[in-house]
Amino acid sequence: MCGIAGLWSAPGAAPPRRDEVEHMVAALHHRGPDGQGVLVQGPVGLGHARLAIIDLAGGAQPMGNEDGAIQVVFNGEIFNYLELRADLLKRGHRFATASDTEVLVHLYEEHGDAFVRHLNGQFAIALWDGRRQRLVLARDRVGIRPLFHTRVNGRLAFASEVKALFALPEVPRALDATGLASVFGYWAALPPTSVFEGVEVLPPGHVMTVDAAGTRIERYWDWPFGADTPAWSDERWADELHELLVDAVRLQLRADVPVGAYLSGGLDSSIITTIIRRRTETPLRSFSLTFEDAEFDEREHQQALVAKLGTDHSAIEASKPAIAAAFARMVRHAETPVVRTAPVPMMLLADSVRAAGYKVVLTGEGADEAFGGYDLFKEAAIRRFVARAPGSKWRGALLGRLYPYLANSPAAGRAMTQGFFGSGLDKTASPAFAHMLRLQTTRRVLAFFRPEWRQRLEAFDAEAALAATLPADFARWPALARDQYVEANTLMSGYLLSSQGDRMAMAASIEARFPFLDHRVLEFSCRLPVRLKLCGLKEKVLLRRAFAAELPPSIGQRTKQPYRAPDSACFFEGGRLRDDTAALLDRTSLDDAGLFDPVAVGKLVDKCAAGRAIGFGDNMAFVGIVSTMSLHRQLVRGEAA
Repeated sequence: MCGIAGLWSAPGAAPPRRDEVEHMVAALHHRGPDGQGVLVQGPVGLGHARLAIIDLAGGAQPMGNEDGAIQVVFNGEIFNYLELRADLLKRGHRFATASDTEVLVHLYEEHGDAFVRHLNGQFAIALWDGRRQRLVLARDRVGIRPLFHTRVNGRLAFASEVKALFALPEVPRALDATGLASVFGYWAALPPTSVFEGVEVLPPGHVMTVDAAGTRIERYWDWPFGADTPAWSDERWADELHELLVDAVRLQLRADVPVGAYLSGGLDSSIITTIIRRRTETPLRSFSLTFEDAEFDEREHQQALVAKLGTDHSAIEASKPAIAAAFARMVRHAETPVVRTAPVPMMLLADSVRAAGYKVVLTGEGADEAFGGYDLFKEAAIRRFVARAPGSKWRGALLGRLYPYLANSPAAGRAMTQGFFGSGLDKTASPAFAHMLRLQTTRRVLAFFRPEWRQRLEAFDAEAALAATLPADFARWPALARDQYVEANTLMSGYLLSSQGDRMAMAASIEARFPFLDHRVLEFSCRLPVRLKLCGLKEKVLLRRAFAAELPPSIGQRTKQPYRAPDSACFFEGGRLRDDTAALLDRTSLDDAGLFDPVAVGKLVDKCAAGRAIGFGDNMAFVGIVSTMSLHRQLVRGEAA
């Protein structure tokens, strides 16, 4: 895992200077503390901050082919590099290193822009073809690794993180209303938008080529929902999935440094750790998060699996004061507002991994999107069922079976259930149907913006913006497939894999790997019959079946409990705002930023201080305001937190 940055200059524009690229790379030191490299060649400058994982001695970047005409920097890992290397050797290519990076330049020589289709990995790549004078930028299929770009003064600047773009003085710093509005709806800006004006993100599964003739962006992969479903027995489906996941874990354990695993106590991470322990020779070192509040804590389930597997295990407790104290650091690395504090404990967990001497961890993210694990999918199924007979009391009563893990469930009271979950039942055909309640709750924060900002944010049409990103045959898919696709391309890629994933791990110079997001596993999941994902209110049916014999029943049959952390309560001590939070939310700071209405914010602070902010809406609004103010201070103003 690493960080990349660079510049490309159009004809007539100022050519990149080495010191410019060096400054960009320096901003990414946390992503790659093991070494930095810079190459300036004509109109292009490539920079790299290295976290050494494979070929520790020979893997420095930028890296070229035999004559140096093709150069590459990349952030990530190519898990099938050994197989690709063997094939390329047979085709006559010569290698100077044992790294996965060198595979990229030779694979490009062999296949051109289609080289990305051969990669099993997680990556953001910048490749310079000196012969054709063209720059190629590519991002992995589901957006595990980030890649931003902006144009200024006839030059294209690109980097793993926005702060590297801001290392160039000519790049303006301002928040983008469309990006903010998207975050306060889908929890992430919809690509290519970012939360900064003029800064775009290369969407997952896309290749961007740049030369004197112009810029082209093409999609090379998408979730293949709608593909034919084989007429297999349930046993064969389970066997095929088991084999695929074992192989995905085996590939992702490839490293020249020790590899650990996150263990949450849920089904997904339990499957990953069980595969490592039972199906590979890799020593199992596991890491967990615990919380003082029983509503968030899963230590009982973590310990059950630790005892069964005999893993070398450690856990850290994320206290409310610790979450609040680390919040500004989290925002600086996330580079976006957030509506939950949940990324902070993940960053603290990554810190503990680094302190234990590890650089790589495997995690269970992606299973819920691929195999239908979220409450959102069950909620949408029930709401569609209710929509067919809106007057039915027993159909609506099914909602009361959701969220058993919540102390204040939104489905607990009949009046609330009917009022909240009953809204939008006339829009079951909308692509955003499953996400409407999340949009409604998250957009609560818009009420706290100043009128001029609120007007701009409310002009964002969330449904239209989403519709513009969908495949042509989307409407023909089963309802669950439509919900999965939207979830994967909004919350998963833009939030879970970014704000809560890559950014929190890389804050501690840790590489997170995601076996469930192996593209072969995803393509398999897209062909599954719906009944093997969600059957009634039982989620991830096939995944449970495939590993039932290897997991304790208490885990294998456990209802999904999403990872959460305490929110607004973290920022108060003895009924008063912490000093650092109070400094962000005082009238002077709010007026200086010009984003939020001080009176409205003050009322919300009082409500939270009194312990009356028990719902998702108020908590999301509070965290959204604090994170936006912190982002503005650190990345727009360029001030310390």
